[in-house]
Amino acid sequence: MLRFSYRLFLIVCSGFLAACATGPGPAEVAIKDTSKSFSTVVVDAGHGGKDNGAYRRFGGAEKVATLDVAKRVARKLHESDLKIVMTRSTDVFIPLDQRVAIENAQKNSVFVSIHFNDSRRRGIHGFETYYHSANSFDLAHRIQSKLMTIPHSANRGVHTANFRVLRLAKYPAVLVECGFLSNRLEGGEARDAEYRETLADRIAEAIVEHRYGAGVYHAAKSAAAPPPGEGPGLAPSKLRGD
Repeated sequence: MLRFSYRLFLIVCSGFLAACATGPGPAEVAIKDTSKSFSTVVVDAGHGGKDNGAYRRFGGAEKVATLDVAKRVARKLHESDLKIVMTRSTDVFIPLDQRVAIENAQKNSVFVSIHFNDSRRRGIHGFETYYHSANSFDLAHRIQSKLMTIPHSANRGVHTANFRVLRLAKYPAVLVECGFLSNRLEGGEARDAEYRETLADRIAEAIVEHRYGAGVYHAAKSAAAPPPGEGPGLAPSKLRGD
């Protein structure tokens, strides 16, 4: 009788542990699907300050190109009546954990991080978009599809990644690689204001269409995007660090 009771106890415990192992983890529970209802977009310009990111003769410093494209994206989204929060609006260094804090502080939001790529092989070129949670999958694919409408673009695909700003996000989050600074053509284009405007236009169009549907995006083009200052739509100074 004792042996039978002990065996029954082990079976019950094993079943309990198996159920715990297959249940959703804390990260899954914390993620909120705002991909179709968001009212705020957190626009993240990669690198900044002491962190140049990639630096190539053709494309210059990644931190410069990302900030310019991010400002243009922010302006276009603002024109579409979305609230905008930028992790940085000047050339300052923002630690990754602080970027995560900024994105997670915004309720009913999505997060879009702007980057440029780099490779030792100068022939490699094209766009890539990354995501982590399943709720970010559709937005990542929509952005990638819009970028592919740019003439002579190369599709390097949509991929999952464990980047900290994606992995720790409470809301849908994607990271966009806007071409390779190490490639002569794409690096040169990254220095061109009109081309950066096109990149921003495609990214903003994807975000707006993802929220409101096709055919609603109408943004004025501008060769120069004025740098935003302190005010509504930007992260508080205590979070931005500038």
